[in-house]
Amino acid sequence: MRGIPPVRSRFGPRRRRPARLHADKGYDFDHLRGWLRRRQIVPRIARRGVENSNRLGPHRWVVERTMSWLNGCRRLHRRYERKAGHFLAFVGIASALICYRRLRRSGHS
Repeated sequence: MRGIPPVRSRFGPRRRRPARLHADKGYDFDHLRGWLRRRQIVPRIARRGVENSNRLGPHRWVVERTMSWLNGCRRLHRRYERKAGHFLAFVGIASALICYRRLRRSGHS
């Protein structure tokens, strides 16, 4: 969360943090909820044993789909790079290739 760059907003100055965080039951811990609230971020985390994760479905599907696209790149899936900077460079290259292929398929190139 600390590494998120300023977010462009439609109105007003750039936001320094997201307004809400959507997460599944794996992140249902009181210390995480408190940490988010102290930073004025509204946690939308399904509670273990109380709520099901279906309400997060539309938001979660976007993340799961994106991770699936990135896992299609063998070098990222296995994490061959030891240095974080090299790994992040390959994530950037993979993201650019994914965007290029999607644009080419939709006929915008």
